[in-house]
Amino acid sequence: MNEDARLVAWVRGRVQQVGFRWFTRANALEIGGLRGFALNLDDGRVQVVAEGPRENCHRLLDWLRSDDTPGHVDGVTEIWDTPRGGYEGFAIR
Repeated sequence: MNEDARLVAWVRGRVQQVGFRWFTRANALEIGGLRGFALNLDDGRVQVVAEGPRENCHRLLDWLRSDDTPGHVDGVTEIWDTPRGGYEGFAIR
């Protein structure tokens, strides 16, 4: 069974002004079934919220931690929760 989940991830490193949010959205759309957003935070991190099948959320998290991201990721902190809904697709904020 692949129930839906909510992933909230905070990505640290050189992840702003390198296309990180755009590529995050592109990967979320390629994985499919994910709704949410990627947002630049004032402290230099990017926050990623994704809701959808748990397996697809894990795939996005694996990508966030991979060497395939633009810029340079120093670390990712994540929390898991129950989906809240209310998202139209996957947005860049």
